[in-house]
Amino acid sequence: MQAATLEGAGELAVADAVELPRPYGVVCRPRRRFVIGQPLEQERRKIIVAQSAASAFQRHSRNAALSVPVASAPERSLWNIEAIAVGLYFTRDAFAGAGRYYLNVLRLDPLWFFPDIFAIACMATFVYRYCLQGRSIIATIVFLYTIVALIIGYIFLGTVAGLSSSFKMFAPIFVGFCFCQRNIDDTPWLMPLIKALFFLSILGVLASKFIQFPWVGFAYESFGATRQAGRLWWSQAELRLAGFAADSTMASYFILITFVFTATRSRLWWVIVWGAIGLWTIKMTTNKTSLGVMAIFICAVLFIRILPEIQRFKTLRLMAISSFGCILIPIVLIVLFSGVDLTKASPGLFSMWDRINNSWQKPFVYMYDFMPIGYISGCGLGCFNYPQNLFSPEMGKYYVAVDNFYIGTYLMFGPIFLVFMVLAIKSLRVSTNIDKLTVCFVMNIFTVTILAYGPASGLLMMGFIFSDVFARSQTGRFTSGTPMRLRRPPVPPSMSLRPAE
Repeated sequence: MQAATLEGAGELAVADAVELPRPYGVVCRPRRRFVIGQPLEQERRKIIVAQSAASAFQRHSRNAALSVPVASAPERSLWNIEAIAVGLYFTRDAFAGAGRYYLNVLRLDPLWFFPDIFAIACMATFVYRYCLQGRSIIATIVFLYTIVALIIGYIFLGTVAGLSSSFKMFAPIFVGFCFCQRNIDDTPWLMPLIKALFFLSILGVLASKFIQFPWVGFAYESFGATRQAGRLWWSQAELRLAGFAADSTMASYFILITFVFTATRSRLWWVIVWGAIGLWTIKMTTNKTSLGVMAIFICAVLFIRILPEIQRFKTLRLMAISSFGCILIPIVLIVLFSGVDLTKASPGLFSMWDRINNSWQKPFVYMYDFMPIGYISGCGLGCFNYPQNLFSPEMGKYYVAVDNFYIGTYLMFGPIFLVFMVLAIKSLRVSTNIDKLTVCFVMNIFTVTILAYGPASGLLMMGFIFSDVFARSQTGRFTSGTPMRLRRPPVPPSMSLRPAE
């Protein structure tokens, strides 16, 4: 067959099918090579799915991205800047307790901020790829409004230290955004690193049960404010183990998120064995949110594995999109239980009572008192987050810990965040990226009671989920003015799906 040209006539070429990762115990192998030499609109109507068990899979992903701007086509490389930033952030946050302590002992504290340098580089990469080259209207608006929110946040917080901390806090989301039309597997060393962090996080929690680590209770300064790493205690005096991380929430989160990435590529026995070990270890940290989400995710993986292979991807995508219903959970709980003393039913419900009556409601009450315009503009980056708590002398008294990602982000950005969410959900409805759909399902449940702005890797993962919103306009066409070509499909139309042995 004659290959199509990339420019001029608007004709398209499809690259050779290649071996893909094995998500959810699926083996993906190419069966044939093919080249398409017809215009894009005509070819979209005439693509014939190969007769295989994967034909249904392709029907669901046919509307997904088949063409990308030449300038933004993803590459397999050892030095993708977004992958380096992910590796640095994941490593730093997983070893936050130990890292802070030993960097301080060795007088190397500035190295703690080394990942943030790559986050700033990813911001520049985001502007170059998607605002300038891709000409994405959504990307441009997101970047510009981030600057506006930073200015509003400075007015709200009133200090340069608060401004700096807010910028540092939000920068990791651009690392996630840079994964637009890219995946973790595009960099060969990143997945082995994530898997290693899973084992090391478990080892750290287990070791902290028997060893008194030197960084427990260690206090350090950040932008002039003193913070502390160490073991925490909850109301029932049960010991929370933090392992190598700065606190138990970080430790449990890294066991959860690294397991999510590795489980989708592992066989069923691995998921069951290490899932059970992960659950037991998270229980030792006493973090109930991570424990519940880990259990739900393992059940979801097992459920998908028992389905016929032609239904697996459709089910995963449905679960991911349905998980956005978790956004409504705080609203429902406030309506049903606001003012009700849940601790009378069980002392263990104190944290939920606190979230319903304080964490999820009071920021909106305080907003009316000191910044009514914030209902429209948002109160800026850093408001009702740790920059306000640590660096704002005037507004610190209004600080309330907002334990929900969507509420916290809405407070900072205002109603424009709702518009972004509509577009992001729409992009996920046609996504064929299994990692993004899986992480979306997990993080939407996780963030019901967690803000996810600290550690930085939590916010990075939220950016990873929403990143494909910058790939195409809402009409289904790419917003780039550069010539387009048809690259290898996200899911080869001819592939064999076999359950893991």
